[in-house]
Amino acid sequence: MRPTEFPTPSFREAFRTWAAIGLESFGGPAGQIAVMHRVLVEERRWIDEGRFLHALNYCMLLPGPEAQQLATYVGWLLHGWRGGLVAGGLFVLPGFVAILALSVLYVTAGHAGLVAGLFFGLKAAVLAVVIEAVGRIGRRVLKSGTLVALAALAFVALFFFQCPFPAVVVTAGLIGLVGARVAPGTFGSATDETLDAPAARPSRTRTVRVLVLGIALWLGPIAALRLALGPDHVFVDIAVFFSKAAVVTFGGAYAVLAYIAQQAVETYGWLAPGEMLDGLGMAETTPGPLVQVVQFVGFLGAYRDPGTLPPLVAAACGAVITTWVTFVPCFLWIFLGAPYIERLRAHTGLTGALTAITASVVGVILNLALWLGLHVLFARVEETTGPLGMRVLVPEWATLDAFAAALAVVAFVALERLKVPLIPTLLACALAGAAWRLAA
Repeated sequence: MRPTEFPTPSFREAFRTWAAIGLESFGGPAGQIAVMHRVLVEERRWIDEGRFLHALNYCMLLPGPEAQQLATYVGWLLHGWRGGLVAGGLFVLPGFVAILALSVLYVTAGHAGLVAGLFFGLKAAVLAVVIEAVGRIGRRVLKSGTLVALAALAFVALFFFQCPFPAVVVTAGLIGLVGARVAPGTFGSATDETLDAPAARPSRTRTVRVLVLGIALWLGPIAALRLALGPDHVFVDIAVFFSKAAVVTFGGAYAVLAYIAQQAVETYGWLAPGEMLDGLGMAETTPGPLVQVVQFVGFLGAYRDPGTLPPLVAAACGAVITTWVTFVPCFLWIFLGAPYIERLRAHTGLTGALTAITASVVGVILNLALWLGLHVLFARVEETTGPLGMRVLVPEWATLDAFAAALAVVAFVALERLKVPLIPTLLACALAGAAWRLAA
């Protein structure tokens, strides 16, 4: 049963909280997970540390944005399918609206100095958010030298040797599976505690019902578009392509960025070279999952091939279609698998595997934070080959943007030391960046 110190909130209270989390979910998965931990575990105390990490471990294994899926999982724990839909939906909605507005601005206002300055300031602030979040999550997760070593190995494998993300995750899981038997205290301990969740008891009937409904909601609209518009329409291309991408996006937006960019530029002609980075900048500096960058791609694809529709109307439709086929599978993975994951909390091997995976993901996030830092602070970063075939990224120090570095340091101090709220910090950095660019 649910411990009394973790009271179940009313659905209305949860709705308001999920809306606030959605508006604060800046900084990519590291920052978003940190925000949810602070609100749900530390402040509201709706869920305990162990169950939060257990849910996070499962979400790390899934394709798609782990932070959005974590919100869906916790919402489901608290209020069943209604809670999952609200939590996951409100996590995506603010970012969808923001990126849609920015995409319209992008195709109508171009590279206006004010807009470029706002993005410049936000990028520096987001770098600080990610670094601060990596430290916070690392302190929570890396509770032993073994887990620290796993995180370090994952970082080295990804940053220096460019190992595939799924290989890193599978290797960590196998280490945890074996390690839980050999040294169970190192990889966490299983528990037979059960949460009195509305839908925590899996059954074959429920599984089939969820699977049929989820696939119908996901693939049904694609079939309808194909029947209505034909197989060669841009809306059909967008729906099919991003449905495929939804099942291979292990490792988040960065992991799939190269694949999507290549297909969007070379195969479909939706983007010009380099425009994907503009979209990624939007996703990094707006609330919601980083994989929401795909919405920008769908927007531009439909905008440049509108058919009989006005370009902006077609573009908005393209953004909606992309978002739908990207996130409906995320709800399906959670509603389908979460009851079984809850039931397996008492499985020592699974607990060890998931704990090891979470430790490795700290290394993954550190890899992304370093990559982002190099590209935010330096205009030129060269790639060289080191010993054992290592990839080494070497910044050209003469291209260091001193103002961006200073802004990132100020944002980090504001967040970490002064405990300034996230939104005011981001707004202040955006305005500082705009003022700097306009004055230059």
